Amino acid sequence: MNILLQISLMAATAMTTMSAPITDKTLVVWASPANLTQRGGSALSIDDGSKHFDGIVFGELSPKKWMPGSDTYQRTQQDQTNWPEENASTTEFVQIAIVYHGAEVQIFRDGKTYAHYTLKNPQQTFGPNATVLFGSRHMDAMDKENSFVGRIMDARIYDKALDQATLAALKPGEATPTTKPWAWWSFADEGLREKTGRFTEISLVGDVKIENGCLVLNGKGASVISTSTSGAKTEAVPQRWSFDSPVPDEVVKSARLLRERMLADPYRPGYHFCVPEDQGMPGDPNGAFFANGAYHLMYLYNRTGSGFCWGHISSVDLIHWRHHPDAIGPGNGDEGCFSGGAFVDTDGSAYLSYWMLWGAKGIGLAKSDNSTFDRWTKFAENPVIHSTEWGITEVKDSQGKPLIYGTADPSNIWKKDGHYYMLTGNLLVLNKYGRAEGSPLSMQGDHLYLFQSKNLKDWKYLHEFYERNPKWTDRSEDNMCPSFLPLPSSPDGGKPSAKHLLLHISHNKGCQYYVGSYRDDHFIPDNHGRMTWVDNTFFAPEALIDGHGRQIMWAWLTDNPSGEKEKGWSGVYGLPRTLWLSEDGTLRMGPVKELESLRGQQVDIKPVEIKTGEKVAVKGISGDSFELEAESTLGKSARFGVEVRASADGSEKTLIYFDSTTNELVFDATHSGSDGRKVIERAPLKLKPGETLKLRIFVDKSVVEVFANDRQAITRRVYPTKPDSLGINLVADGTAKMKHARAWTMAPSNPY
Repeated sequence: MNILLQISLMAATAMTTMSAPITDKTLVVWASPANLTQRGGSALSIDDGSKHFDGIVFGELSPKKWMPGSDTYQRTQQDQTNWPEENASTTEFVQIAIVYHGAEVQIFRDGKTYAHYTLKNPQQTFGPNATVLFGSRHMDAMDKENSFVGRIMDARIYDKALDQATLAALKPGEATPTTKPWAWWSFADEGLREKTGRFTEISLVGDVKIENGCLVLNGKGASVISTSTSGAKTEAVPQRWSFDSPVPDEVVKSARLLRERMLADPYRPGYHFCVPEDQGMPGDPNGAFFANGAYHLMYLYNRTGSGFCWGHISSVDLIHWRHHPDAIGPGNGDEGCFSGGAFVDTDGSAYLSYWMLWGAKGIGLAKSDNSTFDRWTKFAENPVIHSTEWGITEVKDSQGKPLIYGTADPSNIWKKDGHYYMLTGNLLVLNKYGRAEGSPLSMQGDHLYLFQSKNLKDWKYLHEFYERNPKWTDRSEDNMCPSFLPLPSSPDGGKPSAKHLLLHISHNKGCQYYVGSYRDDHFIPDNHGRMTWVDNTFFAPEALIDGHGRQIMWAWLTDNPSGEKEKGWSGVYGLPRTLWLSEDGTLRMGPVKELESLRGQQVDIKPVEIKTGEKVAVKGISGDSFELEAESTLGKSARFGVEVRASADGSEKTLIYFDSTTNELVFDATHSGSDGRKVIERAPLKLKPGETLKLRIFVDKSVVEVFANDRQAITRRVYPTKPDSLGINLVADGTAKMKHARAWTMAPSNPY
């Protein structure tokens, strides 16, 4: 037996032992054969380890026919003349069920009777040493090539005979409270892990993978073998173990299980950065800087057993990231660390500015001066800016008058004329003084506070950084997670323009920005824009200036699905965006060019005119991991766009389009799936006379991003539930002429 990969899937808690042996039983599988000429493979078999098995076998005795497989046909009717031939297409899944009840065997296809016969020999009983197989019929056939070729979406074994009505009501991936499986593999949400805990050891043979929520078996003996540990208990994963002691076996097994579980998660992106494990809630990107040829980025997460920490990753290409030890976390006077920024001084030392938790602490700094920035030391002087209560400082000025400013969410530090500068946010000040009716205008809405230092240890409050314009923001909006950097005049960087960009969030309305001039230690905004319009999904921006002079930003996507704690991770970032100043003084944005290195197979779509009600399907591309470029002229069309993650019946889809009647880029998530925020987001976008619409759309499992004409972008998360929600369709309302379109598969860059 040529086992190419051995994966040990052990539960972290004590394993549920096998129950009493089963005799009456039901085998159920949702399968899609890759071809109808294959012979003798099994979509699901149970083997007792002593040359006895029952299975759902395809085409062994009669071509194109399903049959109950068994050892030397002991429980198989060999005359299958009147049994129907399978006619499913390669994209179609069929439910096949075999019911063993006493001496009767019934076969059902999609809930309808397929065949029925009476056994001549007794039923086979399977006990605690049973093995379940996908691909090969039984253990003694493992060295042969006649394994099942195709996809399996869901597979179950019941320890009783199910009736026809119950079978017809079963749906893949969905539990039935009144009828619990004895063993269950739901490949879309659990990968190779068996859901009841009875089968805890998995071995893979040959070309086996999880793809688009299905187990994919590519023939030539490709199989999955799932076994029990025969009732033996699994040791708990050690709670504590040191770096200088041997790594416990259970830690290795658990780490492998976690990786495999995440690889099988249908909503975990492949090329958008994800928090590697644990809870990125909040999951702000923090502390971004470029040094020694590498990009460094911190991510806020709630480390189990510790508290809020800054994880640390680095990359030389913005695509593939190396994980470092956590940069900062609880300790040295902190009960945890909230958001902040980073700064690299002229001597090469890097600094992190962060919000100290909890209570009346303030702003802290940490320093690292080793080349890899693996070790950070917090300042002994922390907090370098003191709070008098949570996120607020109330003191008296030189004239004895009350002085109130925020001490939360520090920005990046910058250096000018031998002095250091830093900004702090106003959420807590707004909450206390600016939200009530009749509150002072000076306390309403978004404000930032500027500080100055000569030595990074002693900071002096100067004044508010800019004057809020109520035409741009309303009184409910705060200013937190600020990033203040010079704005390049090109997407490729180069010399900075004469303008600066202030990125920030309001907690209720998400990411937004000001473009303006910086002089005399004041910021004078010229214009204001948003990066999210209907809610706060695009959140907590963080940016840096790289070695090319580019300004690159990330944001946290706050639209989180249910059950994240149980999945073992949360936290996804949008793609890195490059930001620059246009000739008209407004912000331009686009995905970094490094993403092109992930492009794989290319599909070209010929120019075509699309009319109302028509759809042009984009084929040959994986529908849950791709990039699409499309350029079109709208003519009399009111709308032109793309459906992604679309099911064959149209009940699930995410619709992205440009509406020329309202001059808006629109993201319609109302039919995107059963979870998430089902909203319609509209971003302003006005094309110039004669200008074509240029869309770039990125789909990565649960993340969908659209960029339009370098002037607008929308990023959201979606959670399709149908296994065939993989369609890509070009659509129009009116008439649109598509000049060209190209699509690429995108290679995953995350390690798991």
